[in-house]
Amino acid sequence: MDLGIRGKRALVCGASKGLGRGCAEALAEAGVDLVLNARGAEALEQTAEAIRKAHGVKVLTAAGDITASEARAGVIAAAGRIDILVTNAGGPPPGLWSDWSRDDFIRALDANTLTPIALMQTFLPGMIERGWGRVINITSQSVKAPLAALGLSNTARTGLTGFVAGTSRQVAKHGVTINNLLPGSHATDRSIALAEAAARAQGITVAEVERRGAASIPVGRYGTPQEFGAMCAFLCSAHAGFIVGQNILLDGGAVNATI
Repeated sequence: MDLGIRGKRALVCGASKGLGRGCAEALAEAGVDLVLNARGAEALEQTAEAIRKAHGVKVLTAAGDITASEARAGVIAAAGRIDILVTNAGGPPPGLWSDWSRDDFIRALDANTLTPIALMQTFLPGMIERGWGRVINITSQSVKAPLAALGLSNTARTGLTGFVAGTSRQVAKHGVTINNLLPGSHATDRSIALAEAAARAQGITVAEVERRGAASIPVGRYGTPQEFGAMCAFLCSAHAGFIVGQNILLDGGAVNATI
């Protein structure tokens, strides 16, 4: 399917690996030029070069911690005019509800609520002026079904979801859509880190944690960044203009809910 976005320009955050890279790869395959952001400059450049070679699109890099205001300003300046924004930042660490301080919550909110909001506030006006735009926020399945150990993430990502619910419906008349992608367990560094934490807490091996995790998913496996990226690219496409303010689960059926 021709997604109808060849020649558009996208900023993809957290793009050097994992789900962010999956999104970047899928957009590049659709002919979208990219500005890639991640904290590690070396890995980011390697990803950019691989995408250039594979898809022949223009790829710029802007390394830096997107959750830090000074670095974010540099990324915004490097990005310039964009048509597509994919926000993505690593989630806060797991833990126990009684151990989190106010500072822990502030850090989580800065990274996973206020950073994507700041990016939207920066780029939405230009999209509105031009009459077309797409925003995808990578959040978490915990927005639909909270995970006890991820209380910081539950809190911050649900706050972002509330912002998107109202904002998406205000900008839709301008040809701009905002939607959220809610990943379940995918084969990424984040899932490995969570498995390692669970293994330590339960006194079992990481392999056993991953085996149990896969067994709890109806499809019997973790998702791939490629599958995730394909959904991201479709939501950014010319065919997705009637999809507004949605929270789309990509979890292999792990969240057992009717709606």
